[in-house]
Amino acid sequence: MSKKPKANIIDYSFSAPQYLLPHQALSKVMHRATRSRLKPFKSAVISGLTHIYGINMQEAEHQNRKSYNSVNAFFTRALKSGVREIDADPEAVVSPVDGTVSEAGPIHDQQIIQAKGRDYTVLDLLAGDKALADQFKDGDFATIYLSPKDYHRIHMPCDGSLQSMRHVPGRLFSVNPRTTRSVPRLFARNERVINVFETEFGPMVLIMVGAIFVSSMETVWHGEVNTTRKGNVREWQYDGSLKLAKGDEMGRFNMGSTVILLYPNGAVEQNSVMEPTQTLRLGQRIADLV
Repeated sequence: MSKKPKANIIDYSFSAPQYLLPHQALSKVMHRATRSRLKPFKSAVISGLTHIYGINMQEAEHQNRKSYNSVNAFFTRALKSGVREIDADPEAVVSPVDGTVSEAGPIHDQQIIQAKGRDYTVLDLLAGDKALADQFKDGDFATIYLSPKDYHRIHMPCDGSLQSMRHVPGRLFSVNPRTTRSVPRLFARNERVINVFETEFGPMVLIMVGAIFVSSMETVWHGEVNTTRKGNVREWQYDGSLKLAKGDEMGRFNMGSTVILLYPNGAVEQNSVMEPTQTLRLGQRIADLV
């Protein structure tokens, strides 16, 4: 059961104006701004973000803030070798990101917990793909939130071979805790990239959820997935020949957002760190194969 409080008046006050915002237009502006190479602009923004969010540059591969040619390059910075240990136990499923547990647990009646008092369906999250959703009946889920201070690259939680990728257009609400508590079906409404892998325990889905000002998401096999265009769901099928090992980089966000993992029934047992508000680090053990 969720230990989080229900939404309060402050949460609703924070999220209500977002319904009126031109999400896609704002993201287009942010996309251009974060790629600007104008030195005074990018230096001021990077310096400000570092101090506001307390970003630990000692962990970065390039620790000098001036070495980044744009704000986006700074946000998607690589980590220094060795600062994140990937649990090598073959039975371990690891956190794909640095972040904070939003919710995690069993999927009951195809319902996923978003926050206390708020659920949404696997079918909605997977953009109406019933055949895929049925594979996770009575399975497990984990939702991990990345704040602006977190490392923004996403890595594999286990070994897997790529089966498909689906880009689902949608809104771009903030995904911070206040909005998560107050916006119904948030993760099933926001733009997202659904990545399906085959693993030794069956199918595993890793979903990259877009958010306000998160103007693009990337995967290592496709490059940038344009998340600012309107239109229909787009899907790419793969033959399984692309295999990624546990800990391999598979994608990245611009700014902060959310990752959702789906496991089939009886595949894993999530461990005690998967409680709301718990901090995770890339490579940390979050579940064990059953």
